[in-house]
Amino acid sequence: MSSKSTIHTQYFAQLIIWDWNGTLLNDANVCVESINMLLNRRNKALIDKNTYQKLFTFPVRNYYELIGFDFAEEVFEKPALEFMDLYTAKVSEAKLQPWAIDVLITLASRGFKQVIVSAMEQKLLDKLLEENGIRNLFQGIHGIDNHFGHGKAELAKNMISQMGIDKSKVIFIGDTIHDLEVSNSIGCPCIIFPGGHQSIKRLKEAIKDYPRSTIVDNLLKIPEIIHYRNTPIS
Repeated sequence: MSSKSTIHTQYFAQLIIWDWNGTLLNDANVCVESINMLLNRRNKALIDKNTYQKLFTFPVRNYYELIGFDFAEEVFEKPALEFMDLYTAKVSEAKLQPWAIDVLITLASRGFKQVIVSAMEQKLLDKLLEENGIRNLFQGIHGIDNHFGHGKAELAKNMISQMGIDKSKVIFIGDTIHDLEVSNSIGCPCIIFPGGHQSIKRLKEAIKDYPRSTIVDNLLKIPEIIHYRNTPIS
């Protein structure tokens, strides 16, 4: 990885956009268990967490094909909805990432506005935030209206437009290459935490193309590199 991606840049912002799955919610194991149930039903090879993190990608349909689903035999929506039924039944078992609450509270105490933009369906997202007792730490919760994992970039752009915040005062925090892509489409830098759905090897390779972004190996490092911008929000 280039020196630009190993040296932590210091960021100045007023708004922090958080991804949810894998970044704040440690749900990768739930995803592996749920997808393996689908693979088992179809007599296909199961995967472990390492394989999952090597192959998981957006759009989600591509990931399904990589692990053995054949959409000439069945439509994508069938296993996608099966997966969501299994995942929804188990996801409350997932815990928040280590230090997630401490970091959120620290950033809130410094005056940052914090929102979530997630590829998770809105009602399930709201439910999990309530269960984890952190709903009140966010000024906005933005999920999607389907279970197929797309539309995140447009959600983020619309949210920033509605809030009237300049993109120079925004930073995105996520755990996947897609989060780098979303932040790039917004025009803001991204902090990547490799504790979720993709391997550190893939993330280190991908971030070379995003010189304004960086990787942290612990959420506790985030308050060390984000500083509140005192200029008024335009």
